[in-house]
Amino acid sequence: MTPSNLKKLRSNINRRKTINSLFAFVGMMVITVATIILLGLTLKMAFQGAERITPEFFTSFPSRRASRAGILSAWVGTLLVMLVTAFAAIPLGVASGIYLEEYAKKNWLADLIEINVTNLAGVPSIIYGLLALGLFVYELRLGQSILSAGLTLALLILPVVIVTTRESIRAIPNSLREAAYALGASKWQTIWDHILPYSFSSILTGVIIGLSRAIGETAPIITIGALTFIAFLPQSPIQGEFPFVSFEWLQAPFTVMPIQMFNWVSRPQAAFEVNAAAAGTVLICMTLGINAIAIFIRFQLRKGIKW
Repeated sequence: MTPSNLKKLRSNINRRKTINSLFAFVGMMVITVATIILLGLTLKMAFQGAERITPEFFTSFPSRRASRAGILSAWVGTLLVMLVTAFAAIPLGVASGIYLEEYAKKNWLADLIEINVTNLAGVPSIIYGLLALGLFVYELRLGQSILSAGLTLALLILPVVIVTTRESIRAIPNSLREAAYALGASKWQTIWDHILPYSFSSILTGVIIGLSRAIGETAPIITIGALTFIAFLPQSPIQGEFPFVSFEWLQAPFTVMPIQMFNWVSRPQAAFEVNAAAAGTVLICMTLGINAIAIFIRFQLRKGIKW
């Protein structure tokens, strides 16, 4: 290489390093500013609603009097809806991702499905609400129930779980599959015993993102007919008599935390805004709690894997 070419190469390398450093600096500044703003808004909301976060706030039903209003029906409804969402979206999403990545033939139909699944992840949530209203409420006659709400939010996060599952499985090196095949393992044994254990911690990342989005959604829940004021709880899933488990709660009317907050901020009294701030703080804590559980499970799974 001539000295002139060597000088141009060094200049090009230095220019790229400068661009990379500048991009990293700008990215860090954007993340820092966004984090500070989010933290500031969260702390402001928490301080505004701190006076209402009492045991009675969690054990009281909504009321027309702000001082007596609580979030009992809202947080119970949120947990039940998220339970249905998780049980519907996670198995179906993971199974779909496994099929599309490991079993589906690589042809134009698979490419079409992949494009549609990827595009569905960016569809506005209100569209899922309209779909669920026509399918679950009217066609399947599930009514305006916890089951309809859970299935609606499951449809909402399903593309995220599918895409994350496919990317996680795709990241596993082929040498692991070839080693399993060389020892006589079948395709399913290879997936179940080797591919999934190594990729499931990454799949949980998509599950965390999906559930975090679902717990704060309002538009699709309102579309299928969630109540803004509810002063009773659904029947308990656990019964004292045989068969000890009841599924009648799936057909019960419901409300969720975002709708309860929307109801309060729509009222003219300032005291209800304090209630909404308190409910928002509780909702953030619930989201962080669900994420913490999923992150703990992911950490335990990674600890048990030998690389």
